[in-house]
Amino acid sequence: MENFTPVSALIGGALIGLAAAGFVLLNGRIAGVSGVLAGLLPPTRGDSAWRLMFLIGLLVGALIYRVAVDFSDTVSFTGNGWLLVGGGLLVGFGTRLGGGCTSGHGVCGISRLSPRSLVATAIFMAGGIATVYVARHWVGA
Repeated sequence: MENFTPVSALIGGALIGLAAAGFVLLNGRIAGVSGVLAGLLPPTRGDSAWRLMFLIGLLVGALIYRVAVDFSDTVSFTGNGWLLVGGGLLVGFGTRLGGGCTSGHGVCGISRLSPRSLVATAIFMAGGIATVYVARHWVGA
C-alpha cells in the first residue's frame, strides 16, 4: 500500500457519517445517492429541489476539496471510454436491481443494522474483490 493515508481516511469517513446522520435526522431520509438520483428521473413536483441540491452539493464539495488541497498528482483514465460508460451503466443497473448503492446500504443501512443492507454490502464487497482479482490476474489490467 503505497498511498495509505489513515488520517485523511478517518476524517473523510467521519464527515460521511456525520453527513448521513444529519441528513436522516434533519430530512428523515436515507442518504442513498442512487435513490436520490433515481427520484429525479422523472422529476416529481415538490420532491425535486432537495434532490437536485443534494447532488449539486456532492459536486460542489468535490470542487471545494480540489481547490483547497494542492494535488501534485493528477488522475487520468487511459482506458477505453466505452468501457467506462458501459461499466457506469452496469453499476447503475446493479444499484436499481439491488435496491440501493453503497451509500444507502453500506453507510446508512449498516449503521441501522439492516439485515438487507448487511447482505447487500457483503455482495458489493465480494463483487468488487472478484472484479479486481479477475482484472489483475486473469485479464492483466
